[in-house]
Amino acid sequence: MLARLLLTIPAAALLCQCSPVASSDLSIAGPASSVRREEAIAIAYTYSRVEWMPEERHVRHGKDRAGITVHTPDTSLALHGFSNGWWQPGKKARGVVYQWGGFDTPQQFVDSLAKGEVAGDISTAEKRRLNDDGTSKEACGIDCSGFVSRCWRLSKPVSTKELPGICDKLGSWDELKAGDILLNNQHVLLFARWAKPGKTVYAYEAGPLPVWRVNAAEIEVEVLTKRGYSPWRYREIRD
Repeated sequence: MLARLLLTIPAAALLCQCSPVASSDLSIAGPASSVRREEAIAIAYTYSRVEWMPEERHVRHGKDRAGITVHTPDTSLALHGFSNGWWQPGKKARGVVYQWGGFDTPQQFVDSLAKGEVAGDISTAEKRRLNDDGTSKEACGIDCSGFVSRCWRLSKPVSTKELPGICDKLGSWDELKAGDILLNNQHVLLFARWAKPGKTVYAYEAGPLPVWRVNAAEIEVEVLTKRGYSPWRYREIRD
């Protein structure tokens, strides 16, 4: 199991060198031809701090109207054979929830909840087989590559398979800078800074561990390399 620690608010604010984002401030920078490193981290931080109130109508474990199976990562997820369900109706939640194929901004996510869309949709073997056809239009949230695409101010989501086409692979982990990514063939994380130089990173992700949401965590490089991750840099990122 990955050893990970959630960042406190002061530490997260330090990562983006900005003031903590108020829960009411859901704005992020829009699409652009390039992105500054500090912008990428500020966007990631905003996603991780969104506060919302789950309701029973945001839960679904079954098919949507198009016949696509949806499993929201609420606390009843374990009853359906999965782990790491985290949000619960009636209790304030923090962080934009993971949704397979999702590309919502923080504001779009909150607006979609108000309309009654379900909160998130986890990745499953069936989703991976269906690819884009497994994305439900009745769920809201963001997935790992959609999250990185938003942080890089891209106008559309770029999948984990497509990311190498707009990035350069770094020759060494020591070259990592804020806003670069850690990528394997199924998942991507956004590097924020070193926790222990050369050994442990702080990174943001929209993904399964430790929970299905946008989250900042501490991860050992040894663990990442064993799982096939390598460091990459978006060609249009600026210092």
